[in-house]
Amino acid sequence: MEQSVKPGTSSDAALQIAHLAVKQLSHIATLPEVTLGIIELVENPNSSARDLNALIGRDPALSARVLKVVNSAFYGLPRQIGSIDRAIALLGLNAVKNIAIAASLAKLFRGGALSDRFDAKELWSHSIAVATAAKLLAKEARMSSQDEAFLAGLMHDIGIMVELQTDRTKLAQAFADMQFDADGQPTIDFRMAERAVFGADHCHFGEALCEQWKFPRSLALACGHHHDPMHAPAESRQIPWLVFIADRLATESEGFRTDLASRGIPREALDALGIGPEALESVRSQLAAALDEASATLAA
Repeated sequence: MEQSVKPGTSSDAALQIAHLAVKQLSHIATLPEVTLGIIELVENPNSSARDLNALIGRDPALSARVLKVVNSAFYGLPRQIGSIDRAIALLGLNAVKNIAIAASLAKLFRGGALSDRFDAKELWSHSIAVATAAKLLAKEARMSSQDEAFLAGLMHDIGIMVELQTDRTKLAQAFADMQFDADGQPTIDFRMAERAVFGADHCHFGEALCEQWKFPRSLALACGHHHDPMHAPAESRQIPWLVFIADRLATESEGFRTDLASRGIPREALDALGIGPEALESVRSQLAAALDEASATLAA
């Protein structure tokens, strides 16, 4: 499996650099205020379903996007849901919170083509593919938090967008420094190229952004450790492993894969989720159809 990046600076120092960059980006494209309010509300144990319904209701466009996701074939509910309060009653506060975040994320993946090696739209398409694979894997692993798995996949490379907004020139340099073999496989670790120009990589930037937005720790760890799940705290490795596998499944056809020096899926990863090769093949067989639905639902 992939090794963690050998630090030119320590991991703590790199994360500190990322935190500083996130705090200084006053112009960073951010989630709508109502979405950040949803996160804060759901994390408050005193909040009620009525509170969440009222908050989402303040943003009709977000309400419509949430219901579009809830009612998509991809989400798989047996009947149409006509209101946010009904969605909350059926799915719970946390699931609706995750759907609201997912419905808000597309606007962050804007910025056009940076070079012939990177386009933000391609990264968004890749993120949807990883999210789709993560949700299917979570179902195979009988995880209760399939919506969280989907959101973790959608968020996992958000750190690259932070880099884009921090310094486009530096990110372009990181991509320019990459080398590829005849099959388009990178021959050096992209995270090393990022660290050479930023002092941190997209994993650090993604984790820092999640912390800045007060996201659940599980999502911060998915962003921070989707390349090296064994470096996440032992009790919090399930979601990073899930995204680790989903990332590789998503690139088996096409899509952004500059940051994957290896696309193999080790047995260690399957064991961490408690699934076998048969479950992996089941996800592969479902992925294309599920991705079509997810892409239509979350189109930017």
